[in-house]
Amino acid sequence: MSFNLKTDCASTLLINSKSINGEPISSKTYHYYSLPLLSEKLGEISRLPKSLKVLLENLLRNIDGESVVEDDLKALVEWQKSGHADREIAYRPARVLMQDFTGVPAVVDLAAMREAVLRLGGNVEQVNPLSPVDLVIDHSVMVDKFGTDKAFEENVQIEMERNYERYLFLRWGQKAFNRFRVVPPGTGICHQVNLEYLGKAVWYENQEGKNFAYPDTLVGTDSHTTMINGLGVLGWGVGGIEAEAAMLGQPVSMLIPDVVGFKLTGKLREGITATDLVLTVTQMLRQHGVVGKFVEFYGDGLSDLPLADRATIANMSPEYGATCGFFPVDDITLSYMRLTGRNEEEIALVETYSKTQGLWRNAGDEPVFTSNLELDMSTVEASLAGPKRPQDRVSLGNVPQAFQSAVELDIHKAQAHSSEISVTLDDQTFSLQDGAVVIAAITSCTNTSNPNVLMTAGLLAKKAIEKGLQRQPWVKTSLAPGSKVVTDYLKLAGFMPYLEQLGFNLVGYGCTTCIGNSGPLPDPIEAGIKQNDLTVGAVLSGNRNFEGRIHPLVKTNWLASPPLVIAYALSGSMKKDLTREPIGKDQQGNDIYLRDIWPNSQEVAEAVEKVKTEMFHKEYNAVFDGDESWQSLNVESSATYFWQPDSTYIRHPPFFSDMTVEPAPVTDVHQAHILAILGDSVTTDHISPAGNIKTDSPAGRYLQEHGVTPKDFNSYGSRRGNHEVMMRGTFANIRIRNEMVPGIEGGYTRHIPSQSQLAIYDAAMRYQEEKTPLIIIAGKEYGSGSSRDWAAKGTRLLGVRAVIAESFERIHRSNLIGMGVLPLEFPEGTSRKTLNLTGDEQIDIAELGNIKPGQTIPVKITYANGQEIMVNARCRIDTGTELAYFYNGGILHYVIRNMLK
Repeated sequence: MSFNLKTDCASTLLINSKSINGEPISSKTYHYYSLPLLSEKLGEISRLPKSLKVLLENLLRNIDGESVVEDDLKALVEWQKSGHADREIAYRPARVLMQDFTGVPAVVDLAAMREAVLRLGGNVEQVNPLSPVDLVIDHSVMVDKFGTDKAFEENVQIEMERNYERYLFLRWGQKAFNRFRVVPPGTGICHQVNLEYLGKAVWYENQEGKNFAYPDTLVGTDSHTTMINGLGVLGWGVGGIEAEAAMLGQPVSMLIPDVVGFKLTGKLREGITATDLVLTVTQMLRQHGVVGKFVEFYGDGLSDLPLADRATIANMSPEYGATCGFFPVDDITLSYMRLTGRNEEEIALVETYSKTQGLWRNAGDEPVFTSNLELDMSTVEASLAGPKRPQDRVSLGNVPQAFQSAVELDIHKAQAHSSEISVTLDDQTFSLQDGAVVIAAITSCTNTSNPNVLMTAGLLAKKAIEKGLQRQPWVKTSLAPGSKVVTDYLKLAGFMPYLEQLGFNLVGYGCTTCIGNSGPLPDPIEAGIKQNDLTVGAVLSGNRNFEGRIHPLVKTNWLASPPLVIAYALSGSMKKDLTREPIGKDQQGNDIYLRDIWPNSQEVAEAVEKVKTEMFHKEYNAVFDGDESWQSLNVESSATYFWQPDSTYIRHPPFFSDMTVEPAPVTDVHQAHILAILGDSVTTDHISPAGNIKTDSPAGRYLQEHGVTPKDFNSYGSRRGNHEVMMRGTFANIRIRNEMVPGIEGGYTRHIPSQSQLAIYDAAMRYQEEKTPLIIIAGKEYGSGSSRDWAAKGTRLLGVRAVIAESFERIHRSNLIGMGVLPLEFPEGTSRKTLNLTGDEQIDIAELGNIKPGQTIPVKITYANGQEIMVNARCRIDTGTELAYFYNGGILHYVIRNMLK
């Protein structure tokens, strides 16, 4: 029956592509599986959200009677009745996207899997991507040099020196694995490269001499993979562990999602940017609650919303908590594909296929949704988000008040110190104060993919220079675009000289400040902040501003549009109300206000017209080539990797060292101790090692013991291929608060038997010597933030058997299971607070040998006084496939055993 359904829905399309002037270019026949024919068999699907139609096609194309059956398709059709379905499906994305921070450990895992398969008697060639994989090196460049015309060249040189070993390893992977491409450093950010070049909207491939067409879909090892949703491509971020499984042919196991419809009407007012819009959308969706759900945008407002603005909104899906933020294909999609240099044959395929399959956005579309929101874009106002969460939108005029509130809430601020200090830098002496903006960075895929906001920034810089304004001397400024096309059009428009005069020189093409690669502040600035415990700020055009992420000394971090980043570099203070107070003075000493230099929409539109298709052709024609230093990295071809025993970057991980052909039974947890008790909204930035490595931390001590000096520590992200560094940095964030050691920030805990206060890593190692299992206790939204696989890997290596939280964010829950760690949820109304947990308790978890997805699992808590209490926790292993991963000790163990069979 299932195979008949697939056969019955097989069809063909004849694509006639034409040039821009209407001349025929070619005709080509494509084979595809027809959703209209499917609807004749299973029922009407016209009001199914377009994002779910993509899933439906995916199931139809992969129906096999085993992993995908006809009832899976029926469940999606039936979804329209209630906007909900409790059914697990197997989703197979067309491709995988990686960045280097997550890509390096993924390739390390693949190399280790080959070793394991070899040891267990299998064929190492089985460990090869079955789907196309693109890895873009974009997370390793740091802003060491800034404010000079040599900053870019010097930062690239430093990057290559720091990361030589990692890049050599990736070159090996490029040769060793099939269907694995690497975009070299200094090219762009993976999501922008994906949007401008890699994404197709409709994928196609040749199978046995036939051209098959189907929707472009993907998973990525970065949570902002969702940016491609702006192009009508369904994709989202997964952990590196899940991505590895997907590229090795494992389907992504998922529940059919709820879909929240977000209706956009109206237009943005004069002076309001796409960044202001996305911060508003993020706040609304966080308040609505969309974790684990799809969001699909619809409404007549889309007719005037440029694709770059759509991509900006889609990019921040992780910030509003959704799995994806999907925009269906329409004429604006085709125009953008044409602008960015996609060929006319591809564009014709996208149009015809989307219209034929019912994936095209039509005016007045009103699909069935689980729930709905609506925003009139004319009501959006100039905004920032901060001081530490992307969803905490603040109107521009309310920023000083929001900053002051953050200072008052900082219980760790030393009250005795003065709120200002005199500092001398580059022969200038000035007063460095609370509220000083010490970092102003135009950075990140979110906004540097958007010509509207970047041209607005360029125009504002020009007007500022013409008025005689300059950045304040304590502000570290940088420009790190997501692709080389950005600097091409900023130069053509004549804006680069003005940006450079304000200190916004090109520092690199990559994810810099937003990922924590802001680099050091000038020594006098760092000394001044430390000496007086100043509360200072960073303003960046990024998507992440979590505690401790941007720079360890910067306590408040604010997301803003690129022109507002420049405005704050000019004003130099978070305490200044830019809607009412002067931003500076002109040459005559007259007050200049932000409104005096803000460009109007006509000026911006004229500037955006300078963005030409030829720029995209020029930059992407040789996107995989790299510069001389990249091309000079020579490695020998070999099926397995030659692990270097003295390497501090790439180490053979221990995940498969004791693996057997058959999985060992899962045992119950007896007399476990609590390693940490954590509060609400603990992110993977808190859990996973990120940013700077402190000299006196366990990771810092390890590197020094292995001959690495502090100046060569690099970042945690760059050392993700070394489990020894990463497990030492797990739960080591300088802002994490473990309630077992009240009043202390940083990665510390109590070792209960000795009541010693230790670094979490040191305590975990002592527990391992004592053969004591460990538990993590947490509040709501545990694991929100980036799709960091090391948040789960590090947890596993520290000896944690289970995490018991009030609720989990999607990716981290999945990653924990992928590493064999059990996620459990407290029952409604129960929490660490109602149970009065201090960390002195012992935990027993029973009945682990026969778990069912979503079942209740008894947890016994024994208090220090001997009192016992039973809590019925909910097992957050949600699907049968996830259960199989857990019983195998992890997803990759499951894949290896399947290969051996």
